[in-house]
Amino acid sequence: MTHIDYKRRQFLQYATLGTLAATLPGFALAKNQGFNKAPNSSFKADVEIALTAQTADVPILAGAHTHVFKYTGKLLKGPQSALKELPGYLGPILNFEQGQKVRIYFYNQLPEPCVTHWHGMHVPQVMDGHPMYAIYQGEQYVYEFEVKNPAGTNWYHSHTHELTATQVYQGLAGLITISDEAERKLDLPSGEFDLPLVIQDRSFTNGNQLRYMLNRHQRMRGFLGDTILVNGQENSTIPVKTRAYRLRILNGSNSRIYKLGWEDGTPMTAIGTDGGLLEKPETLPYIMLAPAERVELWVDFSGRKPGSDLMLQSLAYQGSAAHMGGDMGGGMRQGMGRMGRMDGASAQNEVISIAKFHITEQISDSPKLPTELVPMRRLTAQDISSPDKTVPIAIGMRHMTFQLNGRTFDMQDHTELEKIPVNSIQKIRIFHDNHGMGGGRRGDRGGMGMMMAMPHPIHLHGQQFQILSRKQNNLSGAYETVRDGFINNGWKDTVLVMPGEEIEIIKPFKDYTGLFLYHCHNLEHEDMGMMRNFFVS
Repeated sequence: MTHIDYKRRQFLQYATLGTLAATLPGFALAKNQGFNKAPNSSFKADVEIALTAQTADVPILAGAHTHVFKYTGKLLKGPQSALKELPGYLGPILNFEQGQKVRIYFYNQLPEPCVTHWHGMHVPQVMDGHPMYAIYQGEQYVYEFEVKNPAGTNWYHSHTHELTATQVYQGLAGLITISDEAERKLDLPSGEFDLPLVIQDRSFTNGNQLRYMLNRHQRMRGFLGDTILVNGQENSTIPVKTRAYRLRILNGSNSRIYKLGWEDGTPMTAIGTDGGLLEKPETLPYIMLAPAERVELWVDFSGRKPGSDLMLQSLAYQGSAAHMGGDMGGGMRQGMGRMGRMDGASAQNEVISIAKFHITEQISDSPKLPTELVPMRRLTAQDISSPDKTVPIAIGMRHMTFQLNGRTFDMQDHTELEKIPVNSIQKIRIFHDNHGMGGGRRGDRGGMGMMMAMPHPIHLHGQQFQILSRKQNNLSGAYETVRDGFINNGWKDTVLVMPGEEIEIIKPFKDYTGLFLYHCHNLEHEDMGMMRNFFVS
């Protein structure tokens, strides 16, 4: 493993923060409070939580316990429902209410720096988990923010510079749920009928330890494990009754994309996406779910016989590097849990079993699916602050390095293209740059070809956005295997850009100034520099 000089990194980090504090709005608070090392006495929190990142040994597979990184939580103030522990290595579920003021004391007990990002949450820059705010072993960072998001499902995870992929892989992730009045009026399934499903793929040694060994080609592709875990557990079987459930599904994998579908072909009914509930339910034959994306499903087990099973699967599809050549391999073993051992990776173009729902009891009482969910203002071209300007996010590669808008990540770097006026609404075009912003060389064509054959889940920090349009420039049989699985309505923070695809989104940049990241949520790509800053001022 590459040696990292953390003391030198800390010196450079603090030097950067000092410069930024003098020049950018929003940094003075962090500087005055020692980079938010202490609570703000004027912030009156409704909920206080102590959240610690530490090492632990937990049971995942039969036999020896697995050494992981783990978030542990303790509720200091607020309703008992604000924190719910899960078995395994995932952090506790944080259950918030819209309008609550939340203070989180984050402690790092890991032998390396760490920072936590509240993925999908609309919070100030100093609370967002930018890697410049990473703290070191034994240090504390205090997050304070008001919950402005509507009801929905978000998550939190490590966002440490060049360490995000390894830290999330080792366990640093957890769910966030938000409730509000509009949601409560719908009387959606709740309590035991509101089920979280965090789907991740991992690989293990014969001694049950996490295996994460990537050569450069594998890093370019992204990590693909041979074992599916749900909520940190292998061979997930979920007991259910003959009634409706709400499933909150997060793709918490580093790079694997799932084509979610039911084994018996039953259509999927979506009621929510990354940013919350939809205007009305949508029925799809399957749902494409990229890393960091969430979907909420309405699943009604009424009419199924007690003792029967329904399997949630990732269906076969094309449209990624998994079938475009390389060392992906095939021969995935059917059934729950581990797939074919191969070289620590598994193809994405074969069926994978994710979780089994076992019908245990027949009951007659079940809520009905609402025909309408929550009202949503659809943003249009008339809402764009600068109609003649489209902000580009060009996905490119040069010298076997992933880039966005022709550049790789630099902690405080931003260009004129990346300057955004605060309280504006912007149209953003996300596309594959065939030619390279910096002008590719002949020797780059192999790498560019591989990159162009790959889908990229692009995540934008700050407020959620809406999808304006999708355009596929390379219509092929491969795209036909995924095209019916995209939910283009609702609020999003992550969008899957397939090979040859061009997507236009519309995004508000309200309330907060400073640096907000946008990046590929294939975590190996992020750690290789496929990340940039928007400077909102």
